[in-house]
Amino acid sequence: MAFIVVEEGESIESALRRFKRKVQQQAIIKEIKKHSIYYKPGEKRRMKDAQARKRMRRRMKREKELEY
Repeated sequence: MAFIVVEEGESIESALRRFKRKVQQQAIIKEIKKHSIYYKPGEKRRMKDAQARKRMRRRMKREKELEY
């Protein structure tokens, strides 16, 4: 659970910015979104394969750019 201690004299806006940054660093929102939708096992596998292909394409593109 993310929490911050508001310092004396600190504005609400700056405290809110610190809180949002901490939530992003701990990937809380990402985890909530991940568990909010149920994916069938086959659908998860297809998504995982698609991500692997995407990573491979990026890697190949980078290697191709380095060759030149």
